[in-house]
Amino acid sequence: MMKTFFSFLIVLSVINLSAQNLKNFSVPKGYTRIAEAKGDLDKDGKDEVVLVFDINIKASDDRNLEDTTDYKRVFYILKNEDGRLKIWKENSTILFSSGTGFYPSDNTLEVSIKNNSLHIGQSFFTNSRHTQQYKHTFRFQNGDFYLIGSLDHFEDTCDFSFTNEINFSTGKVIIDREYSSCDDDAKIPQDFHKEFTHKLQNLIKMDDFKIGEHKFRLPGLKEDFVF
Repeated sequence: MMKTFFSFLIVLSVINLSAQNLKNFSVPKGYTRIAEAKGDLDKDGKDEVVLVFDINIKASDDRNLEDTTDYKRVFYILKNEDGRLKIWKENSTILFSSGTGFYPSDNTLEVSIKNNSLHIGQSFFTNSRHTQQYKHTFRFQNGDFYLIGSLDHFEDTCDFSFTNEINFSTGKVIIDREYSSCDDDAKIPQDFHKEFTHKLQNLIKMDDFKIGEHKFRLPGLKEDFVF
């Protein structure tokens, strides 16, 4: 019993020391908050806060699309220690800039914390009839945040709806291809659905992840699973 008590004290000491090393957070000048989420990410019974901002640095020159300016984005994962927010994690590589896509005003960004995991959803038009949707899930484990889920949905208003989804924790992969047409006389390809297991040798850390820069070959297909 005494040994368990001392082990508990050691854990508390480590947590407190870690918290003391975190920098205080304040909103940088010129940043605009665009999303927020709250929830427990490290299972300590306390809610963390996730804040997402358009920053005051342009991702590119003005695109002159509906008077939208293209700004880079960043999100912070913050711990609440004694009423003060402290920076636990900062990332600017996962989020697309504010002017991404064909109709930037129609872009969506959703951030939430569910089941002790951080969920980030982004969607935009790639042209006048194609939409791209991404959903990524990150979990804090082994002292860092790791990618544990990825969904990529690409859709045409008339011809197709493609989905690539993977749960990196279980290795379950879902490939779904649905075809259609707005032309009654068009020959429509056959739908395709495939499920299998693919385990990565090592999970990818949040700081090492950028959308579209990772892939593996799909068994039985002449294409890659890109995530």
